[in-house]
Amino acid sequence: MAMKIRLARGGSKKRPFYRIVATDSRMPRDGRFIEKLGTYNPLLPKDSEDRVKMDMERVQYWLDQGAKPTDRVSRFLEAAGTIEKKERANLKKGEPGAKAKERLEEKAAKAAAAEEAANAPAEDAAPAEDAAAEENAES
Repeated sequence: MAMKIRLARGGSKKRPFYRIVATDSRMPRDGRFIEKLGTYNPLLPKDSEDRVKMDMERVQYWLDQGAKPTDRVSRFLEAAGTIEKKERANLKKGEPGAKAKERLEEKAAKAAAAEEAANAPAEDAAPAEDAAAEENAES
């Protein structure tokens, strides 16, 4: 039997709540499961301790029995230090679109022009100060 550790959705519409369960991979997502291992509430803040709760002893038991965690559950286990972090391929999903790249280039050009303008008066003011200092020294 192919075992999975995955999320089973509960809660009402637009108010998700998940149970972390050990189940046969052939069962439906919210269907029959063998054991409830914890909970996940995505509506709570990320730094909240109650966001993800797991019975780590039982999770480790199921991992030893050959259960494969899903991607989301494996991220929870990585955060808890139970399994090693995996190297994930960050495909083009995280890359900004063409318009966003253009806006970034324009913003960088404006920032560079503003920096040059800020530096230019400081350089022009320096010779004027030197001239004023020379006049005071001569007097």
